[in-house]
Amino acid sequence: MLRHTKSPLLSLPGAVPAEGPDEGVAAHYGDLFREQRTLADGSGFVDLSHRGVITVTGPGRLAWLHLLLTQHVSELPPHQATQALILSPHGHIEHALYLVDDGETTWAHVEPGTQDDLVAYLESMKFFYEVEVADRTDDIAVAYLPAGSIAATPEGVVARETAYGRDLFLPRERLAEFAAEHGPAVGVLAYEALRVEGHRPRLGLETDHRTIPHELGLIGEAVHLQKGCYRGQETVARVHNLGKPPRRLVFLHLDGSVVTIPGHGAPVRLASDGPEGRQLGFVTTAVRHHELGPIALALVKRNVPVDATLLVGEGTAASQETVVEP
Repeated sequence: MLRHTKSPLLSLPGAVPAEGPDEGVAAHYGDLFREQRTLADGSGFVDLSHRGVITVTGPGRLAWLHLLLTQHVSELPPHQATQALILSPHGHIEHALYLVDDGETTWAHVEPGTQDDLVAYLESMKFFYEVEVADRTDDIAVAYLPAGSIAATPEGVVARETAYGRDLFLPRERLAEFAAEHGPAVGVLAYEALRVEGHRPRLGLETDHRTIPHELGLIGEAVHLQKGCYRGQETVARVHNLGKPPRRLVFLHLDGSVVTIPGHGAPVRLASDGPEGRQLGFVTTAVRHHELGPIALALVKRNVPVDATLLVGEGTAASQETVVEP
């Protein structure tokens, strides 16, 4: 069961609570497209305080994490952001960690509600390593500053900086103060629209119980092919050598006349087969974008032609852009 943490910023004017995996923070503050433009311009911030936060301390923390994660982290320089996965024995994605090390502590934020299982797994793998794993969700909130933001990182706050922006590990009691100084606040629907535009997959939406990293284009970004053994590595190596993951992530431009965007799990078919044709995939995330209109990410069978027009849900036409090559 998800453990949702309700944000104090839901009391801001116009805040509309998010539902589903983003419950606990604001979906928007009254103007979705304006909020998207604010982020695209490098302004404002997004309250991601519902996300789980874990830390790992101890002198052997990076060497230990290197044994467990798909990413090469044994020599991770301080303040360099990275992304990593934990796989099942069969190579299926179980956890996604967004990491940074400050020289003394490794910080990671994860999908809401997944931190309990993640901490339990990490605790079970400590063996003789002198490391301490802590769930910091109750006292640390994640706040996102978009790429191009000129806002300064607050003193004493750890930042994870990527090409997409900065994730701040902010003491939860400072969240309201941060909002007052770094507004305007932007809801998670705007953040999600830019995530979909950037083809960035999210655990629990772009993944199901059998998703492997190759299907989402995570080789290199979150999976290092030249590191030592980790759980699920055999599947990663085999699929990489064969070059044939069973599915692939695609980006969809949906018919702009649709009144309702398709929900997670909506079937994807070939347009030539009609709405009664064989299902070849499903929508993972669909959003309305301030410039592109309705767009989506979807997982489809590897052999779906890259130039085929698709049909989503009850009959919405969709053209595709390749994210993962077949």
